[in-house]
Formats: sequence, structure tokens, C-alpha cells
Amino acid sequence: MATDMMTRRNNALMNDTFFDNLARRFFAPVDDWEEPIISSTAVNGLLTDVKETKDAYITRVDIPGVDKNDIKLNYHDNVLNINVTKNDIEDHADKNGNVLMSERSTGTLSRSYQLPNVDVKGIKADYDKGVLTVTLPKLTDTKESGHNIEIQ
Repeated sequence: MATDMMTRRNNALMNDTFFDNLARRFFAPVDDWEEPIISSTAVNGLLTDVKETKDAYITRVDIPGVDKNDIKLNYHDNVLNINVTKNDIEDHADKNGNVLMSERSTGTLSRSYQLPNVDVKGIKADYDKGVLTVTLPKLTDTKESGHNIEIQ
């Protein structure tokens, strides 16, 4: 019975396109990747949506309470890098210095997304009400290299 269950589990994994694509990308050279690679974990607190349209990639990142000057964006070698520095978290200690609860942190957060064939000169970034939106238009013919992005 245990062998039968393992066989069914292995067959399910072998026929799963997600695991097949993951294995193909894991063992293939980066240059062979045809589709964007998106990390689906937001352990570091930068919750992100990435959308692909016919003409562009659109990323939206929740970064509440951070000044736009503390966000650095860069696109280089087909990778969008987002780096955020969080420094001014208020101390919520009581009069004896005891912190009753603290779920916010200070430090640096970052995310990277492999988004190929981007027209670096057309990248636009906007930061409004704690949401960073980066629009990366796709190239039509030529390949370009890195580019720093200014937030509007």
C-alpha cells in the first residue's frame, strides 16, 4: 500500500507542469530561460504583483510608510532589482522601556525579478500611497543592457 501511494505521488509530480518547468529552469543555463522567473515568496515583507501584458511587465510592490528616496531600483542583465531601506520606525516602548508588541522592523529589504527583453529607456516607476508601480516596456527588436530607474 505504501509503495502504491509513493508511485501515485511520484506520477503526479512527474506530470505536473509546474515541477517540470521548475526543474528545467533549475538545471538549464540562465540564457535558455524563455519566460520570466518570478519569486513567489515575500518572506522579506515586500508583497508584489507582477503582470505581463503584450507590451510590458507591470510590477506593483507594497511599501507602506517608506519615503520614495529610500527605494532604489535598477534593471541590469534582464533583472529588475528593488532595494528598500526602512529606518524610521517609532519606538513603542512604555514608560519603563518595555515593548509590548513590535511586528515592524528596520533594515534593508530587496526583491529581484528576471524580466527579459525590456526596453530600458522606457522603464517608468511611480510611488503613490505606499505602492510602487514599475512598468517595463518590452523590446521590439534590439537588446539593451542595464539602466537605473528614477521614481516619479
